Amino acid sequence: MILYNVTVSLDVAVENAWLKWMREKHINDVLDTGCFIEARLSRVNGEEEGGVTYAITYFSPSVDLYNQYQDEHAPVLQQEHTELFAGKFAAFRTILNVIEEFKR
Repeated sequence: MILYNVTVSLDVAVENAWLKWMREKHINDVLDTGCFIEARLSRVNGEEEGGVTYAITYFSPSVDLYNQYQDEHAPVLQQEHTELFAGKFAAFRTILNVIEEFKR
């Protein structure tokens, strides 16, 4: 399992529009690629001066599907995000390989 985490810090002026777009369009577009089986939207705790931070975690069953997403889908989807919220966000991405799961 591959976890693809995108952390986005936003200007509070665009927070509501960004959340609406993420919930109604972008996350669904990413899932519709078939490269991920699940996504979670989280608010990062802690106050930032003039901003808020969210993390979107996508779950991919394999590194091959994650690589397919990066090669075939990510550029267009990331460009759409940049065009809509240019100058109002900063993002960084992290890839995690799940080595073991513990559940109750």
